[in-house]
Amino acid sequence: STLVSIKTGGCPEDCGYCPQAARYHTGVDATKLMETEAVVEKAKQAKAAGASRFCMGAAWRSPKDRDVPKVAAMIREVKALGLETCATLGMLSGTQAQALKDAGLDYYNHNLDTSPAHYAQVVTTRSYQDRLDTLSAVRQAGIKVCCGGIIGLGEQQADRASLIAELVKLQPESVPINSLVPVPGTPLADSEPVDPLDFVRVIAVARITMPKARVRLSAGRQQLGEAVQTLCFMAGANS
Repeated sequence: STLVSIKTGGCPEDCGYCPQAARYHTGVDATKLMETEAVVEKAKQAKAAGASRFCMGAAWRSPKDRDVPKVAAMIREVKALGLETCATLGMLSGTQAQALKDAGLDYYNHNLDTSPAHYAQVVTTRSYQDRLDTLSAVRQAGIKVCCGGIIGLGEQQADRASLIAELVKLQPESVPINSLVPVPGTPLADSEPVDPLDFVRVIAVARITMPKARVRLSAGRQQLGEAVQTLCFMAGANS
């Protein structure tokens, strides 16, 4: 799976881990939405490199209705290359989710991030229920769900268990487990690193509780090192 940012920076949200939030000074410059032709070229490169799925991410709180046809055009063109399509665009309404489905979208990524109890310590500009409502709209449109969380946001072990319990209710087809990559300029820049074995345990519990899902090592995997990544695969990670 190859991920490309089709619209970077300038996001109005305050997610404490994210360098794309406009309110933080992280050196990320805001860009406009990429042209369809440029996205298709990236998709061709991804396919040539061996990718079978192409994910398009945009730093929006939620797409405006005028943006949806542009993203839908990208989805149709990428789908025509023979790739699976994935998008992560922020919150979606039911109508927007259906438009993306009609364009051929296979997966929608929208993470829960952490437990309901810890969530307000990380994000205040949208609620946990907002996230659940988007995931419900995606499901109702018939799009497969890609949903996981981030380990290392200052949460307790109980929060990690609670996050997985919420994911189990959703039964996502794809579960990305991220390890926080602290970014200077964000509120979580000085977070304590995650204990590697604690991270492996999260992978193992995700595997046990969601046996049909594809559990994926996502952000932060490089800093875990090869030995810990190997343990994660032994514990049940798929990719």
